Amino acid sequence: MLSHIKKIIFILLALLMISPAGTGLAQETSYNQEAIQAGIESPGVLRVGMEANYAPYNWTQASHSDGAEPITNSNGEYANGYDLQIAKKLADELGLQLEVVKLEWDGLPLALQSGKIDAIIAGMSPTPERRQQIDFSDSYYASNIVLVVRADGPYADAKSLEDMAGARVTGQLNTFHYDLIPQIPNAQQQTAMDSFPTMISSVLSDKSDAYVSEKPGAMAAVAANSDLSFVEFPEGSGFVLEDVTTDISVGLRKGSPLTPVINQALANISQADRDQLMQDMVDLNQRGESGGFWADVRGIWDQFGSQFIKGAINTLIIALSSTLIGFLIGLAIAIFRSSEVDKQHNPLGYFLFKIVDLIIVAYIEIFRGTPMMVQAMLIFYGSKLFFGIDLTAMTAALLIVSVNTGAYLAEVIRGGISGVSKGQTEAAKAIGMNHYQTMTLVVLPQAIKSILPSIGNEFVINIKDTSVLNVIAVTELFFITRSVAGSTYQTFQTFFITALIYFVLTFITTRVIRLLEKHFYEDRPIPVFESSTNPQPMKEV
Repeated sequence: MLSHIKKIIFILLALLMISPAGTGLAQETSYNQEAIQAGIESPGVLRVGMEANYAPYNWTQASHSDGAEPITNSNGEYANGYDLQIAKKLADELGLQLEVVKLEWDGLPLALQSGKIDAIIAGMSPTPERRQQIDFSDSYYASNIVLVVRADGPYADAKSLEDMAGARVTGQLNTFHYDLIPQIPNAQQQTAMDSFPTMISSVLSDKSDAYVSEKPGAMAAVAANSDLSFVEFPEGSGFVLEDVTTDISVGLRKGSPLTPVINQALANISQADRDQLMQDMVDLNQRGESGGFWADVRGIWDQFGSQFIKGAINTLIIALSSTLIGFLIGLAIAIFRSSEVDKQHNPLGYFLFKIVDLIIVAYIEIFRGTPMMVQAMLIFYGSKLFFGIDLTAMTAALLIVSVNTGAYLAEVIRGGISGVSKGQTEAAKAIGMNHYQTMTLVVLPQAIKSILPSIGNEFVINIKDTSVLNVIAVTELFFITRSVAGSTYQTFQTFFITALIYFVLTFITTRVIRLLEKHFYEDRPIPVFESSTNPQPMKEV
């Protein structure tokens, strides 16, 4: 009897050893490698786009703690959150290296379509409008729609949408959340806002009574701000979603071969793991009681000070470089347009001159007549989408601000040249100077001296106007500010720090410019030229 039992045990052990479960093969999933490589832009790399500004789904932090991953287009910043952890699991399943690209919400579909990223994992719901632009995977999380309100406000105890009647309510721009507001009886639907930190500030400052949010986002906001609460409605008393869903899915290019592969990988992540992962991310956003405004400011600076400094340095680099390049562009244009071509003696040259002049006028009018933010979106994404030129965010920023500045300074310099007395030009020509010599030796020194304040003013404007470049994820000061505000939900404290930094930058800049003006406006000896074919200065008077 004992020998039979031993035989049975031996057979069972042998079967266990040779079975897929015993060898661990059952846990391995075979993925279509051809589909994977066809669905990504760079071999072996899954490039994922997200805001990194929407806790607990995704946020930015200053270190790689708690499983965060570096943001590839913002050195020194790290992304974390539920979306990031899902992205890591998908990359591991597919055997790919994960790269996180931080982009503005509105720029995510454009970045996907242009090939700057391979997938959007950013708490995005597959609405009918979005499905017309991109494809979506199966859901990787589903939630409820709630309203975030002040904890001590009149709507904190609301049990149904009827209890919210007459409330001032807002929602995030370009989301279906905003479209749900009319379901609240007599609701005062306010203008949509660009981000959750902005909406939180609006509720905390009593500019709004509530904003629409998904439950995890509301939980993170409440965890970071004890003055907030959220209202969750029982079934049948809340919002009617109709053809939209609270599911969260991975966004992919239309017809991407990566879609079925992503679905296959998502199927290997259990619902229990997903729920626990979301709870872990919400817990990471828990913060203690506020020590007061100044304590919060200090805490933000201690944690993110290096990022603020980096953003300020990048802002100065962009503003200074672009102002100098723009000045050279404007100078070249002004000199060219001040030239004269004799139509009778040189008809071909006159024709070519007019063609080039027409192109220059079009350039000036287009770049002066359209917002820099629009130019940034068109150049950054359009260059990749239509011409296959993949500009980095910093390269695009320098190009955009430079050509924009050049268009403005071209007119400023032209005005300066026009302000120089014609007698100066006539006198220069009378002693034998050609057009180039007249401009460089006589006219431009006087013109530039007169427009120096305008050039300095353009530099100061560029310091502030670089803030619009956050739409293409340039890591300038305002971009860093939005990241910190989205990570801490302490919007006012964060923007207070940024305001101080901008003030310091512009204050120092204006003082330096005034010193330069004082230097150039000092009385100096004036060179007097003799009449010859090659004019040379005789003496200084």
